Amino acid sequence: MNVALWIVTGLLAAVLLASSAKIVIPKEKILAAGKYATWAEAFSPAALKALGVVDLLGAAGLILPAVLDIAPILVPVAATGTALLFAGAIIVRVRRGLWATAVAEVLYLAMAVFVVWGRFSLEPFA
Repeated sequence: MNVALWIVTGLLAAVLLASSAKIVIPKEKILAAGKYATWAEAFSPAALKALGVVDLLGAAGLILPAVLDIAPILVPVAATGTALLFAGAIIVRVRRGLWATAVAEVLYLAMAVFVVWGRFSLEPFA
């Protein structure tokens, strides 16, 4: 189970790390990506950068505490925050009618909940 939790945690961290590109990509470029990027219309450029920072911190929080063995309890806490982030993303995408991308967000939400459950109860770090 520990290996499965690490794999899912790594995948989530990779998704969050890729999503943190909002820090450096201007809003206009995000919107130019196509119809599935229209969710960005709901946010100011500063809010997009803040979301990018949250994504980056989430990726770090999922991996670094356990790898460095410094407060590994922060891993399931970061996974909880990640689940809340994806729940918010699902709400934004459903409100905008972006059902195809909302399905991916539901998958990421399920992965985050799995890490929360696994690290809090099944295989907590000692």
